[in-house]
Amino acid sequence: MVPESYHDFFTGSASVAGALIGLLFVAITVVGSRLTQGTVNAQLHRIRASAALSAFTNALTVSLFSLIPGHKIGYTSVAVGLAGVAFIAASLIALARMRDLRLANLRDAVFLIGLAVAFVFQVIEGWAITNNAGNVGAVDSIAVIVVICFLVGIQRSWELIGAPSITIAHEVSELARHGRIGEHGRTGEGGQTGEGDQETAGTGVKQPDQP
Repeated sequence: MVPESYHDFFTGSASVAGALIGLLFVAITVVGSRLTQGTVNAQLHRIRASAALSAFTNALTVSLFSLIPGHKIGYTSVAVGLAGVAFIAASLIALARMRDLRLANLRDAVFLIGLAVAFVFQVIEGWAITNNAGNVGAVDSIAVIVVICFLVGIQRSWELIGAPSITIAHEVSELARHGRIGEHGRTGEGGQTGEGDQETAGTGVKQPDQP
């Protein structure tokens, strides 16, 4: 049974999950053309959209059933957690079938594995509640997992709509790349100047002194 102190949290999380699912449907409608293509990028967008929907649906289902009087949160957490693990397995297989090892694919795989770990913990904690209805610690863990699902779903939705992503690794690599380009440019200019001096020296013409 969910303690009374968690009632407000699950009420708020259910409202937030419902709103985010609605916004996700709007985003899918906006980028619908990306999802219907037969390209590698379209498959990545489909996986991201499904991952966001799975995370938000998990949070919504757990939150709503926790508000029903009785011992509902334990079995619900186990059921939706197992469904989430099955989805993650299917998504990882889809990524493996793409045979296109890019940084974006690896990043998507890392997010999917992280979401799968959250689902596994949810199943464990949900089963603990079914065995001990007064396990407040397990309820607290499930509440934390609900928050994690929100964060993962928001991040997946952000990438789904193609929003800009600024990371420290990307910015450092870009800085290093531009630094190398500038160094090569200065080296090329120096080489051209040296060649011009040699040509001038070969003519035997004395250059006037600079004022």
